[in-house]
Amino acid sequence: MIFKGEKFDLISGDCFSVLKDIPDNSIDLILTDPPYNLAQYSTGNMYFNWRSDINNDLAEWDLIDLDPSELASEFKRILSPKGNIFIFCSYNLIGDYHKAFDSIFDTFQFMVWHKTNPVPNFRKSSFLNSCELIIACWNKGHTWNFTTQSDMHNFIESPICMGKERIKDENGKNMHPTQKPVSILQKIISIASNENDVVLDCFNGVGSTGEAALSLNRKYIGVEIDNSYVDVSLKRLQAAEKKFSSK
Repeated sequence: MIFKGEKFDLISGDCFSVLKDIPDNSIDLILTDPPYNLAQYSTGNMYFNWRSDINNDLAEWDLIDLDPSELASEFKRILSPKGNIFIFCSYNLIGDYHKAFDSIFDTFQFMVWHKTNPVPNFRKSSFLNSCELIIACWNKGHTWNFTTQSDMHNFIESPICMGKERIKDENGKNMHPTQKPVSILQKIISIASNENDVVLDCFNGVGSTGEAALSLNRKYIGVEIDNSYVDVSLKRLQAAEKKFSSK
């Protein structure tokens, strides 16, 4: 099922099937946040009587193995000649992404997102988990809106998604365990695309990439398999389209 706005399509379905129906060379920026497959390493939730609990268990979808090679060929096919790809990932998968993507794109790099307010390490037995990796690769001749030397480091810093920006479920709990801040997504979109370009997030989640894209006058395609996320995303995208329609 496809839900359409003036500048967005939200597709309810499995991205591995939906990607096959996207036309060749039609996407200008793929910006997506697939599962990290970290749930298998979880140490379990931590409970306290003096502060809120810490949820170390990700959603069930993170238990399903993700093979980057299953994405690489379709991403190559649908990406426009001026296109860019940015994929959030973790340490355990970056080698698999490099193996799958490096040989078929002109350039393979990565960025680091430093979270200024990571979950505290109460056991004091290791580093705080304050960084995430973002793979960046592109075709030769790709769009690149370089700003200044000091601004274009492959390092982005911001808090994790908090407060009113965080999407809650009906019980007031965080709906998506890895919701990304819109500000980080806007930064990437601004660098790697132009107005009216088409941005794809095939792991749409709660629609953060879509809101960021619409706020910058891009077109957006989101693909999401979880119906609860689809419902929230549709409302969010409709609200964003109305808010930013004058841009």
